[in-house]
Amino acid sequence: MNHLLDLNDAGGDAIAAMLADAQDRKRARADWPKGRPDADAPLAGHVLGMIFEKSSTRTRVSFDIAMRQLGGSALILEAGTSQLGRGESIADTARVLSRMVDAIMIRTDDHAKAEELARHAQVPVINGLTDRSHPCQIIADLLTIVELGKPLPGLELAWLGDGNNVLHSILEAAGIFKLNVRVGTPAGYEPELEFVEMARRGGARVTLTQDPIEAVDGADIVVTDTWVSMGQDHLAEKLASMQPFRVDDRLMARAKPDARFLHCLPAHIGDEVSEEVFEGDQSVVFDQAENRVHAQKSILLWCFGKLAS
Repeated sequence: MNHLLDLNDAGGDAIAAMLADAQDRKRARADWPKGRPDADAPLAGHVLGMIFEKSSTRTRVSFDIAMRQLGGSALILEAGTSQLGRGESIADTARVLSRMVDAIMIRTDDHAKAEELARHAQVPVINGLTDRSHPCQIIADLLTIVELGKPLPGLELAWLGDGNNVLHSILEAAGIFKLNVRVGTPAGYEPELEFVEMARRGGARVTLTQDPIEAVDGADIVVTDTWVSMGQDHLAEKLASMQPFRVDDRLMARAKPDARFLHCLPAHIGDEVSEEVFEGDQSVVFDQAENRVHAQKSILLWCFGKLAS
């Protein structure tokens, strides 16, 4: 039984196996109907329980479709319509669900909830997003980058905007695969130092800067995310400080000519990214979104011990 709460729970060999498996399965079902199971249906009869304490589009749909394509099924529990919303403990929820489903995905605010769920569950637990990290998103991002033909070791990746959970997982991936990350954020919005140090210990070069041009200069990949995360108030002061970090044509021109733009969505056009970049030829955001399905499938197989690394 394998939990995936952060990328280091799997490690480099396992993530590399996930990326290879995702590419193989994606190619094998080209032009198939989306709900048709893969030829081997490796999770036939298995059920994934999905707990949502935060709203979701891509995580919800991608895990559901992933399970269908692997031959299994998924069910949804939302805080407002389950006993979790009425005070049932995480521990009791874990023990009950472990007797009814084969794996649990949780999308929540506090990372400690995912950790407690994993401590008490007798089935694999997957972090679908917490305030600390977003490992499933980054595995899909790595898949997208690999499909572009860009080697991961030595990749120059620029991050612009808020030092949030998505960036934390990028830094974790940087330490695993020796990516180089230039982090451009306003003062006071840097990522947690723990993740910066983790990346550097793994051999990544991490640059923290308050200059967006320095961040993007010569980058292979430019990444941003919404400036105001779910659950935060629409903070005028924060939005004002982020303005220089909007990814627009001027900034993309400082990256390599073949650079690509990533955004985990939903995007706020005119805030963190201009319409010209978002809709432009360098944007691969919808390939990235589709790859959530293919990445989720390989994550699930690893969690069930059905993916050799």
